[in-house]
Amino acid sequence: MSSLDAARRDLVLANRILANEGILDAFGHVSIRHPDHSDRFIMAWARAPELIEDADLLEFTLDGTNPAQSDRVRYLERFILGALYESRSDVMALCPNHTLSILPFSISKSVRLRPVIHTAAALGGDVPVWNIADEFGSETNMLVINIDQGRSLARTVGQGRLALMRGHGSVVVGRDVPAVVSACMAMDKNARVQIQALQLGEFIPLAPGEINRPWVAPTGPPLPDRAWEALVRRAGF
Repeated sequence: MSSLDAARRDLVLANRILANEGILDAFGHVSIRHPDHSDRFIMAWARAPELIEDADLLEFTLDGTNPAQSDRVRYLERFILGALYESRSDVMALCPNHTLSILPFSISKSVRLRPVIHTAAALGGDVPVWNIADEFGSETNMLVINIDQGRSLARTVGQGRLALMRGHGSVVVGRDVPAVVSACMAMDKNARVQIQALQLGEFIPLAPGEINRPWVAPTGPPLPDRAWEALVRRAGF
């Protein structure tokens, strides 16, 4: 299997997995940077993630243009993808989503989403919130529909792993597809735990050293990604 075929297969699986796990609704999606052309990315046409197949995948340039000129409906928010791939050479996959658990943190004036469980250490510190109205006024539809809006969101993500979008959702980036899936799952679990902890009163977030501590691999042969294997199976593959 070529690197492109493998990447496309992982992309289909990621869409199906995150839909099955409730991270993606009918409008979120996962994309990958083209493994052979860094100035392109691959994503599906505007179809529900739980239905994505390889034949649904399209290639785009970083400005959101589809060189093949497919007549299939494209996601309006493909400009999120182009802007982030443009600004971050280390990003190889990303996922804009509308995960329900993080929405309260996207509109709260006083509480930020922050890592509180060990599996969410990769989220970094307090998660930034991007408010489209700050730069583009209060008469948008709150969707990222052009490259200027995409670049604005990319600036909020910065060198981090994710940013929330006010009253909308979040965007999560990673070094590969399994890393993005893992970060999305950790984000959701962390948000649920943090909301429950807030109901009890004060809580203890992860310390900077716990967030930034490098993961030390065990000695011996490399271990399989148990989470990815289990998620693939749970999604029916």
